[in-house]
Amino acid sequence: MEVMTHSSTFLLPSNHHSSSVTYALVVLNRPLPRFTPLLWNHAQVRVCADGGANRVFDEMPLLFPSDDALDVRQRYKPDIIKGDMDSVRTEVLDFYTNLGTKVVDESHDQDSTDLHKCVAYIRDLTPNLDKSNLCILVAGALGGRFDHEAGNMNVLYRFSTMRLILLSDDCLIYLLPSTHLHEIYIQSSVEGPHCGLIPIGMPSVSTTTTGLQWDLNNTEMRFGDVVSTSNLVRGEKITVQSSSDLLWTISIKV
Repeated sequence: MEVMTHSSTFLLPSNHHSSSVTYALVVLNRPLPRFTPLLWNHAQVRVCADGGANRVFDEMPLLFPSDDALDVRQRYKPDIIKGDMDSVRTEVLDFYTNLGTKVVDESHDQDSTDLHKCVAYIRDLTPNLDKSNLCILVAGALGGRFDHEAGNMNVLYRFSTMRLILLSDDCLIYLLPSTHLHEIYIQSSVEGPHCGLIPIGMPSVSTTTTGLQWDLNNTEMRFGDVVSTSNLVRGEKITVQSSSDLLWTISIKV
């Protein structure tokens, strides 16, 4: 079975992450994680999903209290604002368009979420990105309304052949497709030790892991029975093999 490797080097300063990975950033309409500037600096393209532009405009200056707010807003200018355009404020839209931000109005499409629209845009309409090593970081994907969180997790499954990582101040989540053996390299200075492996959509008949406090050995997992939550990482490398797709989550301590 082919091996897929994972590492949260995007939570480290720019000189520590692998140059083989091409990052894109999507900002949703939720409070910005405190480490958003770090994600921004790693990304080669930055897309605000509708009201996510309000968050960048309002909250990014708060992360730099000693800097002039206008300077911060000009420094952290999204490349694209995309979505239904029912949340972004007019003055925010005007500010960024005057700086050269591209606006893509998708108000005609009410059948997909703003995150889905942004991921599809990055996948299909950004030819300069190296798709084979593309990883999309999604800031503000967790917290708030549960139906929004569920919709964001559904996007992981809708784009299961792509690397997408949902992020909040507290944790990250990404999909581990059953088509691969997964090797997760833990960045212990910025993540862990709390972690979990969760089957969403269908049970996992068999899951085997190494490197966890409570490893699984051909374990069946399903809602209503065993689910690996509140586990702990105990090494620098975790391996996961499962008969079904799983969500991997780990705490963040940046």
